[in-house]
Amino acid sequence: MIKSDIHVDDLLERYPELNVFLSRRGIICVQCGEIFWGTLEELIKSKGIDVDKTVAEINAELEKK
Repeated sequence: MIKSDIHVDDLLERYPELNVFLSRRGIICVQCGEIFWGTLEELIKSKGIDVDKTVAEINAELEKK
């Protein structure tokens, strides 16, 4: 289960497929070859998107696999 306090680099190392999943929601984790250095919560908040809803969507996506 993913939590919002996970660092983006750790998230993508474990689940690289989430990069596309998040990008489709306007949450860009990698830009110009650089990973966002911070937590998933910080990244989602910076886009003005609901953190709890997005984390729930991520966990639901991972459960499908």
